[in-house]
Amino acid sequence: MNILSIQSHVAYGHVGNSAAVFALQRLGIEVWPVHTVQFSNHPGYGGFRGHAFDGALIGDVVQGIEERGALKSCNGVLSGYVGSAEIGPSIVDAVARVKRANPQALYCCDPVIGDVGRGVYVQPGVAEFIRARMVPAADVATPNLFELGHLTGRSTRNMGEVLQAAQALRALGPRTVLVTSIDNDETPENTAELAVCDDSSAYRLRTPKLPIAANGTGDVIAALFLAHLLRTGSAADALSHAASSVFGILKRTAAAGSREILLIEAQDELAKPSAAFRAEQL
Repeated sequence: MNILSIQSHVAYGHVGNSAAVFALQRLGIEVWPVHTVQFSNHPGYGGFRGHAFDGALIGDVVQGIEERGALKSCNGVLSGYVGSAEIGPSIVDAVARVKRANPQALYCCDPVIGDVGRGVYVQPGVAEFIRARMVPAADVATPNLFELGHLTGRSTRNMGEVLQAAQALRALGPRTVLVTSIDNDETPENTAELAVCDDSSAYRLRTPKLPIAANGTGDVIAALFLAHLLRTGSAADALSHAASSVFGILKRTAAAGSREILLIEAQDELAKPSAAFRAEQL
């Protein structure tokens, strides 16, 4: 299996491609990483060095892969953090190139926009471009709860509203929507909640809530969800596998008191999670 991953990259830590690439490789998947930014570390540290790449460079790299005749064997495209709105068209063009070469390929858009407590943290124009161009081009979208509400303009105070918002997002283009970081009026105390819906049904998965908020968690779960969806064809199974792996990694990370997810140290959780959580149909 081959996945083209167009995301940010940091030298220190595990976010964007620095998280997704290894996670996918550990599952035996070939990854073609294209970086939207090259930073020293996650900006959440309060300071970083490096810069965002322009759309022309990203397009040039993808064209080079296309010229090797490789895109016909690309099973999926994964996109995450977009450094600037100017980069967006190159990502959409890359998806179109892949789908021309292999119409069965899936595009998973992780619409990185913001989060509860922080609000929107991407550059001006990025959120608007994601909604107008990237989400409609996607087969799969993986917003967190804040991003779901921002993209749809809908309330997400309970699971019923979450599912209605997810269906509204599906109406924009993606057949499958995974919602992460659900924490609303109905979420049990000390519980982490996720939900997924597609053409057939909707599912919820709950795990114990760990005392940690680590960078890169969303990037890992989006990558794992796409990989398992491609392998199984089941959104419920993909959610179960991805959430179980991420819980194991976060549990190890929380025990060590690390700010960065221990992706390498806990890599066995990717292939064989120590705890299995199953999605329940709603």
